Amino acid sequence: MRVLIIGAGASGMTAALTAARAGHGVTLFERQSRVGRKLSATGNGRCNLTNTGADASHYHGEDPDFVRPALEMFTVQDALAMFRGIGLITREEYGGRVYPLSNSAASVTDTLRFALDAEGVRLVAGDRVRSLERRGGVFAVTTESGARHEGEAAIVACGGLAGEKLGGGKDGYELLKSLGHTRTPLYPALAQICTAPEFPRALKGVKADCAMSLLRGRETLAESAGEALFAETGVSGPAAFDLARTVSTAGDGLTLSLDLLRGLSFGEALAHLRARAENAPQLTAGELFIGAVPNRLARMLAKYAGLRQDAPAASLDAKALKALAGAAKNFALPVRGTEGFANAQVTAGGIKTSEFDPATMRSRIVPGLYACGEVLDVDGDCGGYNLQWAWSSGHLAGRLL
Repeated sequence: MRVLIIGAGASGMTAALTAARAGHGVTLFERQSRVGRKLSATGNGRCNLTNTGADASHYHGEDPDFVRPALEMFTVQDALAMFRGIGLITREEYGGRVYPLSNSAASVTDTLRFALDAEGVRLVAGDRVRSLERRGGVFAVTTESGARHEGEAAIVACGGLAGEKLGGGKDGYELLKSLGHTRTPLYPALAQICTAPEFPRALKGVKADCAMSLLRGRETLAESAGEALFAETGVSGPAAFDLARTVSTAGDGLTLSLDLLRGLSFGEALAHLRARAENAPQLTAGELFIGAVPNRLARMLAKYAGLRQDAPAASLDAKALKALAGAAKNFALPVRGTEGFANAQVTAGGIKTSEFDPATMRSRIVPGLYACGEVLDVDGDCGGYNLQWAWSSGHLAGRLL
């Protein structure tokens, strides 16, 4: 069978490799000049390629359970076995995150590229697909150069709108819509949360372990925990990324609360401050939390609490110490939204999964048409879950069941 696969990202390359190994003739289209450009940039260039805890509970969309068959038919261990088979050595790190041993995302892209070459996959790169049609049981792809390619099956694996500079775009949505499919609204996910800038700007570059809560008034909308990275206009890092989807969809009036001493209760934090003030009265208010949080953050907590950073610890009364403990346990920042699609890692929303068979990735509308990866209304938590979805759904689509 001749198979046309549009998009040479993570899911598209997996689909192409699977289909080629099954004996099909595969043509893989990529609008950029080389394959896997977005994949090569993931994880700050390290590529968190999966997570050993991947299951349906880590995914979102209109029907989060849609991912279950693909994850069960091509598991994390199956994905790791696939990569071992093409030469990639991996290692597991904290939280079940799996990275290439080389610590380089290019290793993931290159091993896939070599494997595709070895299986005889025909690559058409740097020539954008302009249309996908089906007539008389045959699919026809027309590219920007005017070239026409035909096949009996087509797989759309164009990815989502996130990361446009690295290959994100609307092509996949438009191609599938032209064949009768529909999509849900699109939102940035796994993106920096933008907040009132006063405190983040002064802390730019500081990393801190914390628990995060997204609030509307006293209502908690979502929670996460892990590393936070303060940026010019807000808070980034894995803990913030996991809340970005909710920020994108929840509207206005939100507050981001950081518990910078998540291992301590308020009482324990206050007792720590009292002991420090008694045992080291020469310290200042801005130095009392040094040893518990990064130094710049310790000084900023004093400012946040309304204290002079250079005020002697011996001069701080009970009210001041409570304010300082409160600042560490509830470092609250008014939310202004998220960074846009250009800097988001993943798109929330996409082509409706109800229009595809979760056991095959085959369209319920157009015979012989499949879709996989981020173009569908599936997005995962931060930590390797989105790439596992790419491998699992790409493998399932490439089986052409």
